[in-house]
Amino acid sequence: MCGITICVKNAAHSNERISFDSPDWRKLVAGNAARGPDSQNREDVTIDMAPNNLISISFVASTLHLRGIAPVPQPHVSTKNVFCWNGEVFEGLQISDDANDGAVLFAALDELDHPEDIYSFISSIEGPYAFVFYQRSTCRLFFARDPLGRRSLLIHRPTDSHPYLIISSVSSGNTHTCQFEELDPRFIYNIDVRRLYSSDGTVNQFNEIVVRIDRALLPDSPTFAKPPLVNRLVKNDPPAFSTPDELPAELSTAVVQFIAVLDTSIRNQVKNIPRPAIQGARVAVLYSGGIDSTMVAFLANRHIPMDEPIDLLNVAFENPRKVLLKAGGGDGKKKNKIKKNAWQATSEFSPGDKEGVYNVPDRLSGLEELEELRTLCPGRQWNFVEINIDYAESSQTRSVIQEIMLPSRTVMDLSLALALYFAARGKGTVRSRPTDVPEPYSSPAKVLLNGLGSDELLGGYGRHRSAFNIDGWQGVIDELQLELDRLPSRNLGRDDRVISSHGKETRHPFLSLSVVAFVASLPVYLKTDLRLELGVGDKLLLRLAAQKLGLELASRRKKRAMQFGSHSARMETGIGDRDGEKLLGSEA
Repeated sequence: MCGITICVKNAAHSNERISFDSPDWRKLVAGNAARGPDSQNREDVTIDMAPNNLISISFVASTLHLRGIAPVPQPHVSTKNVFCWNGEVFEGLQISDDANDGAVLFAALDELDHPEDIYSFISSIEGPYAFVFYQRSTCRLFFARDPLGRRSLLIHRPTDSHPYLIISSVSSGNTHTCQFEELDPRFIYNIDVRRLYSSDGTVNQFNEIVVRIDRALLPDSPTFAKPPLVNRLVKNDPPAFSTPDELPAELSTAVVQFIAVLDTSIRNQVKNIPRPAIQGARVAVLYSGGIDSTMVAFLANRHIPMDEPIDLLNVAFENPRKVLLKAGGGDGKKKNKIKKNAWQATSEFSPGDKEGVYNVPDRLSGLEELEELRTLCPGRQWNFVEINIDYAESSQTRSVIQEIMLPSRTVMDLSLALALYFAARGKGTVRSRPTDVPEPYSSPAKVLLNGLGSDELLGGYGRHRSAFNIDGWQGVIDELQLELDRLPSRNLGRDDRVISSHGKETRHPFLSLSVVAFVASLPVYLKTDLRLELGVGDKLLLRLAAQKLGLELASRRKKRAMQFGSHSARMETGIGDRDGEKLLGSEA
């Protein structure tokens, strides 16, 4: 994990709002440093065009040491190029165990002159990434995110009132100085920075001078250029199977292959992580006790030395609205049973009474699955980290989280960001046995695995069942293709900004493009069968894989959204079920 911020401006017409001493620039630099606490550096480039055009480019980059023997400072600089890298290479390029992938990438890019070769090379690697690459000879700036958008990269396009180009991993918060938006992962961009300004120093129309290369149209179809197409073939009436002992050969083979592909993805994502200065876990799992996170934890156990613990980060929120509804004994419709001051109500609980506040659905399922993992993996030390966030702390931190997650700004964005922020922070308690007194614990793990992506790939959402009920198998196929098409525009950039603000990195085993391609290649009836009941037919392939590995309890878990399982959603009265897409501040 690293941080990138670059600023291109006309130094002959300097704008004080984005000077190196301005609060917004300092905020961007500080956000970068939080993402990469092991190294921070800056490289400045000047292009002298004319008396009215002195173009200045400042490259600021930071490093979180997760590859190689020692941290490698960046930006990477040569006489030909400048490179800022935020990501990991898991496939497509041979990198030795002791090498830094950013340095290896830069050495390869340093030998490329033509834009087409740069596009092709970048599209041949698999992993979560964002980058900025500057070619001195052409004054061209190349920048992009990976095809699924697993790493954040924001852009402020220059305007007459804010005449500078900023590309950054982080947001400067709620400010008028920078109007950031997410960079579209479907494209690789390049721009000749000399064309940003006219001869009189005014700003040219950015959209007219930037080149956007659609990855899907690249010649020779590089291996990892874009998400794949879903297999559209289906039998007229495929047989229904839901238990491992009755599977036909075709489905049995798919289960074995799926386990192997997912296992490889997890192995690639947990190997060669440097040991932390504080002895303890190198890897943690964002853990709800659901089938996705349990499967990830189980397979990670195969590839992490047995003398190392694995941290299971389980977050629970004190939710005044839930407490009041429970105390009132109703569904919230009888307003006379609900006090207006939610915090006053929860503060009335004694410490003993408050213990039950954190018995949220994800805590209960997490504890149950912990026992299943301990049974199947008896030699492993599983640190089940109980992260309990009271209402006061979540309220006090809310404004900080809202700034980090921008430009995401809906009610649902905040509900999810709250859960991710506190889970990634990793501060809670652990206990060896349920009856033990909890002891304070702070997870040293810098790599956080999560189970995101399985619902999109394997038909785990209610909308997939609705599509099946309306249009049968073809309806499900259409919906699954929409899921893949929408993945690049989902909120992976938001999640990255929130988690990395703690100097940690999230990795998505289900969203390896190799896993995505394998699942997409399967006929729909091998991965989901929505003729079967909820908790059985949805994500059928994953449930059968879990059963085959002995995760019987996990295989029967039903889908539950993170914000509801942790109780991070709808903490105040007056927020309705359908307010998730409303902008913050407009809920009323």
